[in-house]
Amino acid sequence: MATRMKLKLKTVFVLYFMVSLMGLIYALMQLGQRCDCSEHDMPKDRTISRLRGELHRLEEEIRKAEDTKHPPQKEPVKPFLPTIFVITPTYARLVQKAELTRLSQCFLHVPQLHWILVEDSTFRTPLVKDFLGHSGLTYTHLHTPTPRDRKLQEGDPSWLKPRGAEQRNEGLRWLREDYRAQPGAGGQQGAVFFADDDNTYSLQLFEEMRGTQRVSVWPVGLVGGMRYERPVVEGGKVVRFHTGWRPSRPFPLDMAGFAVSLKLVLANPDACFDGEAPMGFLESSFLQGLVTMDELEPKADNCTKVLVWHTRTEKPKMKREEALQKQGLGSDTAVEV
Repeated sequence: MATRMKLKLKTVFVLYFMVSLMGLIYALMQLGQRCDCSEHDMPKDRTISRLRGELHRLEEEIRKAEDTKHPPQKEPVKPFLPTIFVITPTYARLVQKAELTRLSQCFLHVPQLHWILVEDSTFRTPLVKDFLGHSGLTYTHLHTPTPRDRKLQEGDPSWLKPRGAEQRNEGLRWLREDYRAQPGAGGQQGAVFFADDDNTYSLQLFEEMRGTQRVSVWPVGLVGGMRYERPVVEGGKVVRFHTGWRPSRPFPLDMAGFAVSLKLVLANPDACFDGEAPMGFLESSFLQGLVTMDELEPKADNCTKVLVWHTRTEKPKMKREEALQKQGLGSDTAVEV
């Protein structure tokens, strides 16, 4: 009985071992075999693809709805800006390049500006030519000499004779002849301003003058031995002038105190500066053929704000340089100052 029981247990053990071994062998045979799971993955892939398509459709509908509510705005059209033509007389001296550099840095901040720089010379000097070429400005380079009998001599006071008349007239000639001959130039809006190279200008001044219809005016600081000179405005009209010297002049204004419309300049070819005008009458010699006092256009908050100053650069003292030159030790003249 005991022997038969042992035999049965042995048989069960062998069978269990054989089944387990076969299972192990089968499992080992499946290792490394590629599993074809496409049947299981296909429904999932179809679902993901369908959801993606639905999401894309919803995004498109949302975008169209937003475009309907808020249509894309067009870029605002930039307003037309009349050109400001700035006529500047200049002459060779030690501080010339420094003055022109300061002035050009101001002009670079003024949109739609054309600088007409006129040298008191029989030719265009290399210094000014190279300077303008690197200035980054729209410019015209002209030259015309002042007659010898009209030039200030060494030691003469600055007020003794009118200065820059010939150069300003040359700038006006270029506008009336050369510029006007360009296509479309005759009907262009613009303003003409006479800017000396040693004055100081606020950027606001140029925006004030840009819309000049005939002749616009404003105060000038540090001029005529006064804190400022200005037109006096009542009821929007210029009625007199606040000035310390000969207020009876037709237009007791500083050269930096007015601008003229381009159309008015072109329509009056005979209007120019009189190089023989008495002291203080140079501005009047030009303006009295263009406008009456009643037609003046006050700017700068009815001529109550100073936006330009009649500054002057001190003449450099070169005593040490002159002493070194006598010793043959002067500065290298090839270095441009």
